[in-house]
Amino acid sequence: MHYSVSHHKLQLILSGQGIKSGDVGAIDALFGGMDGYYWYGTLRDMCPEGKTLSWEDQYGLVNAIQAHENTTAEEDGMKPQKPSAANIAAICKLLGNPG
Repeated sequence: MHYSVSHHKLQLILSGQGIKSGDVGAIDALFGGMDGYYWYGTLRDMCPEGKTLSWEDQYGLVNAIQAHENTTAEEDGMKPQKPSAANIAAICKLLGNPG
């Protein structure tokens, strides 16, 4: 399965669920529970406005998310976070392109 992310797609995902962009609890739940909002923000940060990023498989997607996290954590002098299995499952479900 192919996966993609853009600011537009993320907004469509939220609006399709009736979620406003500031509803941290609902975004947490949608993106896999604990730290879901954090990973939603990471996806927004890694994707330039007006562009779409895409991957051939979930491993490419997960590796890109982790690489972005590693880079930004290093820039901030912090230890990088790792998405949980629940976060990864939810992100893959939400960003998968059918067909």
